[in-house]
Amino acid sequence: MARAACSSVVTALSLLPSKSHHLLRNQFSFSGKSNKFVGVLTLERRCFSSTVSMSLKAGIVGLPNVGKSTLFNAVVENGKAQAANFPFCTIEPNVGIVAVPDSRLQVLSKLTNSQKVVPASIEFVDIAGLVKGASQGEGLGNKFLSHIREVDSILQVVRCFEDNDIVHVNGKVDPTSDIDVINLELIFCDLDQIGKRLDRLNKGKPKDSQSKVKEEAEKSALQRIQEALLDGKPARSVALNDLEKDAVKHLCLLTMKPMIYVANVAETDLADPDKNSFVQQVKALSSDLQSGHVVVSAQVESELTELPLDERTEYLNSLGVSESGLGNLIRATYSLLGLQTYFTSGEKETRAWTIHAGMTAPQAASVIHSDFEKGFIRAETVAYEDFVSAGSLAAARDKGLLRSEGKEYIVKEGDVMLFRFNV
Repeated sequence: MARAACSSVVTALSLLPSKSHHLLRNQFSFSGKSNKFVGVLTLERRCFSSTVSMSLKAGIVGLPNVGKSTLFNAVVENGKAQAANFPFCTIEPNVGIVAVPDSRLQVLSKLTNSQKVVPASIEFVDIAGLVKGASQGEGLGNKFLSHIREVDSILQVVRCFEDNDIVHVNGKVDPTSDIDVINLELIFCDLDQIGKRLDRLNKGKPKDSQSKVKEEAEKSALQRIQEALLDGKPARSVALNDLEKDAVKHLCLLTMKPMIYVANVAETDLADPDKNSFVQQVKALSSDLQSGHVVVSAQVESELTELPLDERTEYLNSLGVSESGLGNLIRATYSLLGLQTYFTSGEKETRAWTIHAGMTAPQAASVIHSDFEKGFIRAETVAYEDFVSAGSLAAARDKGLLRSEGKEYIVKEGDVMLFRFNV
Protein backbone atom coordinates (compact mmCIF):
# COMPACT_ATOMS: atom_id res chain seq x y z
CA MET A 1 0.00 0.00 0.00
CA ALA A 2 2.74 2.42 0.94
CA ARG A 3 4.78 1.53 -2.16
CA ALA A 4 1.83 2.22 -4.46
CA ALA A 5 1.00 5.46 -2.69
CA CYS A 6 4.63 6.57 -2.83
CA SER A 7 4.69 6.31 -6.58
CA SER A 8 2.50 9.42 -6.62
CA VAL A 9 4.22 11.30 -3.87
CA VAL A 10 17.68 11.16 29.89
CA THR A 11 18.50 14.48 29.39
CA ALA A 12 21.94 14.96 30.53
CA LEU A 13 22.17 16.46 34.00
CA SER A 14 23.40 20.04 33.86
CA LEU A 15 25.92 20.79 36.54
CA LEU A 16 24.05 22.22 39.45
CA PRO A 17 24.85 25.79 40.49
CA SER A 18 27.60 26.09 43.05
CA LYS A 19 25.11 26.65 45.84
CA SER A 20 23.33 23.44 44.93
CA HIS A 21 26.61 21.54 44.94
CA HIS A 22 27.35 22.86 48.40
CA LEU A 23 23.89 21.78 49.50
CA LEU A 24 24.55 18.31 48.14
CA ARG A 25 28.01 18.04 49.69
CA ASN A 26 26.87 19.23 53.10
CA GLN A 27 24.66 16.16 53.34
CA PHE A 28 27.69 13.87 53.17
CA SER A 29 30.03 12.84 55.96
CA PHE A 30 33.78 13.25 55.54
CA SER A 31 36.05 10.23 55.87
CA GLY A 32 39.54 11.16 56.99
CA LYS A 33 40.92 7.73 56.11
CA SER A 34 39.95 7.83 52.47
CA ASN A 35 40.13 11.62 52.18
CA LYS A 36 36.79 11.44 50.38
CA PHE A 37 33.22 12.33 51.04
CA VAL A 38 31.21 9.22 51.85
CA GLY A 39 27.49 9.64 51.59
CA VAL A 40 24.06 8.17 51.42
CA LEU A 41 21.62 9.45 48.84
CA THR A 42 19.59 12.35 50.26
CA LEU A 43 19.08 14.50 47.18
CA GLU A 44 16.43 17.17 47.36
CA ARG A 45 16.59 18.16 43.69
CA ARG A 46 15.30 16.10 40.84
CA CYS A 47 18.22 14.85 38.77
CA PHE A 48 18.63 13.06 35.48
CA SER A 49 21.28 10.79 34.07
CA SER A 50 22.68 11.13 30.60
CA THR A 51 20.92 7.99 29.42
CA VAL A 52 17.62 7.66 31.27
CA SER A 53 15.17 10.46 31.87
CA MET A 54 13.00 10.52 34.96
CA SER A 55 10.23 12.11 32.91
CA LEU A 56 8.97 9.96 30.05
CA LYS A 57 7.49 11.71 27.06
CA ALA A 58 4.61 10.26 25.05
CA GLY A 59 3.24 11.90 21.91
CA ILE A 60 -0.52 11.57 21.34
CA VAL A 61 -1.63 11.38 17.71
CA GLY A 62 -4.87 10.50 15.97
CA LEU A 63 -7.41 11.63 13.44
CA PRO A 64 -9.63 14.60 14.33
CA ASN A 65 -12.57 13.88 16.65
CA VAL A 66 -11.35 10.52 17.95
CA GLY A 67 -11.27 11.80 21.55
CA LYS A 68 -7.57 12.61 21.57
CA SER A 69 -7.72 16.05 23.17
CA THR A 70 -10.55 14.99 25.48
CA LEU A 71 -8.28 12.24 26.75
CA PHE A 72 -5.35 14.64 27.03
CA ASN A 73 -7.41 17.13 29.03
CA ALA A 74 -8.57 14.41 31.37
CA VAL A 75 -5.20 12.82 32.16
CA VAL A 76 -3.14 15.99 32.33
CA GLU A 77 -3.91 18.10 35.39
CA ASN A 78 -2.95 21.37 33.76
CA GLY A 79 -3.84 20.48 30.18
CA LYS A 80 -4.91 23.48 28.16
CA ALA A 81 -5.99 21.79 24.93
CA GLN A 82 -9.29 22.95 23.48
CA ALA A 83 -11.40 19.83 23.16
CA ALA A 84 -14.15 20.67 20.70
CA ASN A 85 -16.04 19.10 17.83
CA PHE A 86 -13.82 20.76 15.25
CA PRO A 87 -11.03 19.00 13.32
CA PHE A 88 -8.20 21.48 13.90
CA CYS A 89 -8.89 23.00 17.31
CA THR A 90 -5.43 22.03 18.58
CA ILE A 91 -3.09 24.11 16.43
CA GLU A 92 0.05 24.03 18.56
CA PRO A 93 1.22 21.06 20.61
CA ASN A 94 -0.07 20.96 24.14
CA VAL A 95 2.24 19.57 26.77
CA GLY A 96 1.37 18.41 30.25
CA ILE A 97 3.15 16.42 32.93
CA VAL A 98 1.34 14.02 35.23
CA ALA A 99 2.47 11.92 38.17
CA VAL A 100 2.71 8.18 37.61
CA PRO A 101 0.11 6.60 39.95
CA ASP A 102 1.79 4.24 42.41
CA SER A 103 0.13 3.33 45.71
CA ARG A 104 3.43 1.94 47.04
CA LEU A 105 4.78 5.48 47.49
CA GLN A 106 2.29 6.38 50.19
CA VAL A 107 2.89 3.10 52.02
CA LEU A 108 6.66 3.67 52.07
CA SER A 109 6.20 7.30 53.05
CA LYS A 110 4.19 6.35 56.13
CA LEU A 111 6.69 3.69 57.18
CA THR A 112 9.64 6.10 56.98
CA ASN A 113 7.75 9.26 58.06
CA SER A 114 8.85 11.08 54.93
CA GLN A 115 8.35 14.83 54.71
CA LYS A 116 7.33 14.58 51.05
CA VAL A 117 6.54 12.10 48.31
CA VAL A 118 7.96 12.47 44.79
CA PRO A 119 6.43 10.19 42.15
CA ALA A 120 7.87 9.45 38.74
CA SER A 121 6.25 11.45 35.95
CA ILE A 122 5.22 11.14 32.33
CA GLU A 123 4.87 14.00 29.87
CA PHE A 124 2.07 13.93 27.32
CA VAL A 125 2.26 15.93 24.09
CA ASP A 126 -1.09 16.47 22.36
CA ILE A 127 -0.52 16.89 18.61
CA ALA A 128 -3.02 18.48 16.23
CA GLY A 129 -5.26 16.05 14.32
CA LEU A 130 -3.76 14.29 11.34
CA VAL A 131 -5.73 13.77 8.14
CA LYS A 132 -5.11 11.80 4.98
CA GLY A 133 -2.61 13.70 2.86
CA ALA A 134 -1.03 15.61 5.75
CA SER A 135 2.41 14.79 4.36
CA GLN A 136 1.30 16.51 1.14
CA GLY A 137 0.03 19.61 2.96
CA GLU A 138 -3.58 18.60 3.63
CA GLY A 139 -5.18 19.77 6.86
CA LEU A 140 -2.38 21.32 8.87
CA GLY A 141 0.29 19.62 6.79
CA ASN A 142 3.11 17.65 8.39
CA LYS A 143 4.81 20.53 10.17
CA PHE A 144 3.50 19.38 13.55
CA LEU A 145 5.09 15.94 13.21
CA SER A 146 8.41 17.43 14.24
CA HIS A 147 6.89 18.01 17.69
CA ILE A 148 6.85 14.28 18.38
CA ARG A 149 10.32 13.40 17.09
CA GLU A 150 11.79 13.58 20.59
CA VAL A 151 9.12 11.51 22.37
CA ASP A 152 9.85 8.08 23.87
CA SER A 153 6.66 6.51 22.51
CA ILE A 154 3.62 7.36 20.42
CA LEU A 155 0.05 6.87 21.62
CA GLN A 156 -2.29 6.59 18.65
CA VAL A 157 -5.88 7.19 19.76
CA VAL A 158 -8.38 5.23 17.68
CA ARG A 159 -12.11 5.87 17.76
CA CYS A 160 -14.04 2.74 18.75
CA PHE A 161 -17.43 4.25 19.55
CA GLU A 162 -20.47 5.39 17.58
CA ASP A 163 -21.88 8.88 18.22
CA ASN A 164 -23.94 10.74 15.64
CA ASP A 165 -23.27 14.04 17.45
CA ILE A 166 -19.50 13.76 16.90
CA VAL A 167 -18.61 13.87 13.24
CA HIS A 168 -15.99 11.42 11.99
CA VAL A 169 -13.59 13.11 9.61
CA ASN A 170 -13.96 10.26 7.08
CA GLY A 171 -17.70 9.85 7.51
CA LYS A 172 -17.75 6.54 9.39
CA VAL A 173 -16.07 4.75 12.29
CA ASP A 174 -13.46 2.39 10.83
CA PRO A 175 -10.46 1.68 13.09
CA THR A 176 -8.54 -0.22 10.42
CA SER A 177 -8.83 2.63 7.94
CA ASP A 178 -8.01 5.24 10.60
CA ILE A 179 -4.86 3.38 11.67
CA ASP A 180 -3.79 2.98 8.03
CA VAL A 181 -4.18 6.72 7.43
CA ILE A 182 -2.08 7.72 10.43
CA ASN A 183 0.61 5.10 9.84
CA LEU A 184 0.87 5.97 6.17
CA GLU A 185 1.43 9.65 6.99
CA LEU A 186 4.14 8.70 9.48
CA ILE A 187 5.71 6.46 6.84
CA PHE A 188 5.68 9.25 4.26
CA CYS A 189 7.36 11.57 6.72
CA ASP A 190 10.12 9.01 7.42
CA LEU A 191 10.58 8.26 3.72
CA ASP A 192 11.07 11.94 3.00
CA GLN A 193 13.67 12.25 5.74
CA ILE A 194 15.49 9.07 4.74
CA GLY A 195 15.58 10.11 1.10
CA LYS A 196 17.22 13.41 1.97
CA ARG A 197 19.70 11.76 4.31
CA LEU A 198 20.73 9.14 1.73
CA ASP A 199 21.30 11.90 -0.83
CA ARG A 200 23.68 13.64 1.57
CA LEU A 201 25.49 10.41 2.38
CA ASN A 202 25.92 9.55 -1.30
CA LYS A 203 27.25 12.99 -2.16
CA GLY A 204 29.56 13.42 0.83
CA LYS A 205 32.90 11.82 1.67
CA PRO A 206 33.78 10.43 5.11
CA LYS A 207 36.38 12.41 7.07
CA ASP A 208 38.23 9.33 8.30
CA SER A 209 38.02 5.53 8.50
CA GLN A 210 35.90 5.61 11.64
CA SER A 211 33.40 7.97 10.02
CA LYS A 212 33.36 5.76 6.93
CA VAL A 213 32.41 2.69 8.97
CA LYS A 214 29.58 4.57 10.70
CA GLU A 215 28.28 6.11 7.47
CA GLU A 216 28.31 2.75 5.71
CA ALA A 217 26.36 1.26 8.61
CA GLU A 218 23.87 4.14 8.46
CA LYS A 219 23.47 3.83 4.70
CA SER A 220 22.90 0.09 4.89
CA ALA A 221 20.35 0.49 7.67
CA LEU A 222 18.49 3.30 5.94
CA GLN A 223 18.26 1.38 2.68
CA ARG A 224 16.70 -1.60 4.44
CA ILE A 225 14.36 0.66 6.42
CA GLN A 226 13.37 2.43 3.22
CA GLU A 227 12.41 -0.90 1.64
CA ALA A 228 10.32 -1.81 4.68
CA LEU A 229 8.55 1.54 4.66
CA LEU A 230 7.75 1.19 0.97
CA ASP A 231 6.11 -2.13 1.82
CA GLY A 232 4.00 -0.43 4.49
CA LYS A 233 6.03 -1.74 7.43
CA PRO A 234 7.35 0.50 10.24
CA ALA A 235 11.08 1.14 10.71
CA ARG A 236 10.97 -0.71 14.03
CA SER A 237 10.22 -3.94 12.13
CA VAL A 238 13.72 -3.91 10.60
CA ALA A 239 16.37 -5.87 12.50
CA LEU A 240 19.42 -3.67 13.12
CA ASN A 241 22.67 -4.35 14.93
CA ASP A 242 23.94 -2.00 17.65
CA LEU A 243 26.16 -0.02 15.27
CA GLU A 244 23.27 0.52 12.84
CA LYS A 245 20.89 1.53 15.61
CA ASP A 246 23.38 4.10 16.84
CA ALA A 247 24.00 5.36 13.30
CA VAL A 248 20.32 6.11 12.54
CA LYS A 249 19.32 7.25 16.02
CA HIS A 250 19.91 10.93 15.22
CA LEU A 251 17.10 10.88 12.64
CA CYS A 252 14.45 10.17 15.31
CA LEU A 253 12.36 8.26 12.78
CA LEU A 254 8.69 8.31 13.73
CA THR A 255 7.95 4.70 12.78
CA MET A 256 10.97 3.56 14.79
CA LYS A 257 9.28 4.68 17.99
CA PRO A 258 7.27 2.20 20.05
CA MET A 259 3.56 2.58 19.31
CA ILE A 260 0.58 1.99 21.58
CA TYR A 261 -2.87 1.94 20.03
CA VAL A 262 -5.41 3.49 22.39
CA ALA A 263 -8.89 2.14 21.67
CA ASN A 264 -11.27 4.86 22.83
CA VAL A 265 -14.62 3.28 23.72
CA ALA A 266 -17.95 4.40 25.16
CA GLU A 267 -18.34 3.96 28.91
CA THR A 268 -20.79 1.09 28.34
CA ASP A 269 -18.02 -0.93 26.66
CA LEU A 270 -15.34 -0.28 29.25
CA ALA A 271 -16.08 -3.28 31.48
CA ASP A 272 -16.05 -5.81 28.61
CA PRO A 273 -14.26 -4.22 25.63
CA ASP A 274 -13.81 -7.54 23.81
CA LYS A 275 -17.48 -7.40 22.85
CA ASN A 276 -16.71 -4.28 20.83
CA SER A 277 -15.87 -5.29 17.23
CA PHE A 278 -13.86 -2.09 16.75
CA VAL A 279 -11.64 -3.01 19.70
CA GLN A 280 -11.08 -6.44 18.18
CA GLN A 281 -9.78 -4.76 15.02
CA VAL A 282 -7.37 -2.62 17.02
CA LYS A 283 -6.05 -5.61 18.98
CA ALA A 284 -5.44 -7.61 15.81
CA LEU A 285 -3.68 -4.74 14.05
CA SER A 286 -1.51 -3.88 17.05
CA SER A 287 -0.27 -7.46 17.13
CA ASP A 288 0.51 -7.44 13.39
CA LEU A 289 2.33 -4.11 13.73
CA GLN A 290 4.44 -5.22 16.71
CA SER A 291 2.80 -2.63 18.94
CA GLY A 292 0.94 -2.41 22.22
CA HIS A 293 -2.70 -1.63 22.78
CA VAL A 294 -4.86 -0.40 25.63
CA VAL A 295 -8.58 0.33 26.04
CA VAL A 296 -9.77 3.58 27.60
CA SER A 297 -12.85 5.77 27.62
CA ALA A 298 -11.92 9.41 27.22
CA GLN A 299 -15.41 10.39 28.31
CA VAL A 300 -15.08 8.44 31.56
CA GLU A 301 -11.67 9.98 32.18
CA SER A 302 -13.20 13.41 31.66
CA GLU A 303 -16.00 12.67 34.11
CA LEU A 304 -13.49 11.42 36.70
CA THR A 305 -11.79 14.82 36.79
CA GLU A 306 -15.06 16.36 37.97
CA LEU A 307 -15.40 14.01 40.93
CA PRO A 308 -13.76 14.26 44.36
CA LEU A 309 -10.87 11.82 44.77
CA ASP A 310 -12.76 9.66 47.27
CA GLU A 311 -15.63 9.16 44.79
CA ARG A 312 -13.56 8.18 41.75
CA THR A 313 -12.93 4.59 42.79
CA GLU A 314 -16.60 4.10 43.55
CA TYR A 315 -17.50 5.48 40.11
CA LEU A 316 -15.03 3.19 38.35
CA ASN A 317 -16.35 0.20 40.28
CA SER A 318 -19.88 1.08 39.20
CA LEU A 319 -18.69 0.77 35.60
CA GLY A 320 -17.09 -2.59 36.29
CA VAL A 321 -13.46 -1.47 36.15
CA SER A 322 -10.86 -1.03 38.87
CA GLU A 323 -8.32 1.31 37.28
CA SER A 324 -8.44 4.63 35.44
CA GLY A 325 -7.37 5.02 31.83
CA LEU A 326 -4.31 6.93 32.97
CA GLY A 327 -3.09 3.95 34.95
CA ASN A 328 -3.69 1.67 31.96
CA LEU A 329 -1.85 4.02 29.60
CA ILE A 330 1.18 4.33 31.84
CA ARG A 331 1.36 0.61 32.57
CA ALA A 332 1.21 -0.14 28.84
CA THR A 333 3.92 2.46 28.16
CA TYR A 334 6.22 1.03 30.84
CA SER A 335 5.69 -2.48 29.49
CA LEU A 336 6.35 -1.52 25.87
CA LEU A 337 9.48 0.46 26.73
CA GLY A 338 10.79 -2.18 29.12
CA LEU A 339 10.77 0.12 32.15
CA GLN A 340 10.47 -0.51 35.86
CA THR A 341 10.50 1.38 39.16
CA TYR A 342 12.69 1.37 42.24
CA PHE A 343 12.36 3.52 45.35
CA THR A 344 14.44 5.53 47.76
CA SER A 345 12.74 6.29 51.06
CA GLY A 346 13.78 8.19 54.17
CA GLU A 347 12.75 10.99 56.49
CA LYS A 348 13.27 13.72 53.89
CA GLU A 349 11.42 12.07 51.02
CA THR A 350 10.12 8.93 49.39
CA ARG A 351 10.74 8.91 45.66
CA ALA A 352 10.07 6.67 42.67
CA TRP A 353 12.76 6.31 40.02
CA THR A 354 12.24 5.00 36.49
CA ILE A 355 14.88 2.75 34.93
CA HIS A 356 15.22 0.23 32.13
CA ALA A 357 14.69 -3.37 33.18
CA GLY A 358 18.02 -5.18 33.42
CA MET A 359 19.98 -2.22 34.79
CA THR A 360 22.66 -2.90 37.38
CA ALA A 361 22.72 -1.13 40.74
CA PRO A 362 25.36 1.44 39.61
CA GLN A 363 23.36 2.18 36.45
CA ALA A 364 20.21 2.64 38.52
CA ALA A 365 22.12 5.01 40.79
CA SER A 366 23.19 7.06 37.76
CA VAL A 367 19.55 8.01 37.15
CA ILE A 368 19.86 10.08 40.31
CA HIS A 369 23.32 11.48 39.57
CA SER A 370 26.18 10.25 37.39
CA ASP A 371 28.59 10.64 40.35
CA PHE A 372 26.73 7.88 42.18
CA GLU A 373 27.60 5.43 39.44
CA LYS A 374 31.24 6.51 39.31
CA GLY A 375 31.71 6.32 43.08
CA PHE A 376 29.40 3.37 43.69
CA ILE A 377 30.35 1.21 46.69
CA ARG A 378 27.23 -0.87 47.36
CA ALA A 379 23.46 -0.70 47.48
CA GLU A 380 21.55 -1.68 50.59
CA THR A 381 18.48 -3.28 49.06
CA VAL A 382 15.22 -4.73 50.25
CA ALA A 383 12.21 -5.85 48.22
CA TYR A 384 9.13 -3.63 48.64
CA GLU A 385 7.02 -6.48 50.04
CA ASP A 386 9.74 -7.40 52.55
CA PHE A 387 10.13 -3.77 53.61
CA VAL A 388 6.39 -3.44 54.23
CA SER A 389 6.15 -6.74 56.12
CA ALA A 390 9.14 -5.79 58.32
CA GLY A 391 7.78 -2.30 59.00
CA SER A 392 11.08 -0.45 58.83
CA LEU A 393 14.58 -0.58 57.40
CA ALA A 394 16.02 -1.49 60.79
CA ALA A 395 13.55 -4.34 61.23
CA ALA A 396 14.29 -5.57 57.71
CA ARG A 397 18.00 -5.59 58.59
CA ASP A 398 17.37 -7.52 61.82
CA LYS A 399 15.34 -10.12 59.94
CA GLY A 400 18.02 -10.55 57.30
CA LEU A 401 15.81 -9.10 54.57
CA LEU A 402 18.10 -6.14 53.85
CA ARG A 403 20.84 -7.17 51.44
CA SER A 404 24.14 -5.51 50.57
CA GLU A 405 24.36 -5.68 46.77
CA GLY A 406 27.41 -4.96 44.64
CA LYS A 407 28.09 -3.65 41.15
CA GLU A 408 26.74 -6.71 39.35
CA TYR A 409 23.32 -6.70 41.02
CA ILE A 410 20.38 -6.41 38.61
CA VAL A 411 17.76 -4.11 40.13
CA LYS A 412 14.31 -5.64 40.44
CA GLU A 413 10.90 -4.03 40.19
CA GLY A 414 9.93 -2.40 43.48
CA ASP A 415 13.36 -2.58 45.13
CA VAL A 416 13.84 -0.07 47.94
CA MET A 417 17.45 1.04 47.76
CA LEU A 418 19.98 2.98 49.80
CA PHE A 419 23.15 3.77 47.85
CA ARG A 420 26.59 4.01 49.40
CA PHE A 421 29.18 5.83 47.32
CA ASN A 422 32.36 7.91 47.29
CA VAL A 423 32.58 11.33 45.65
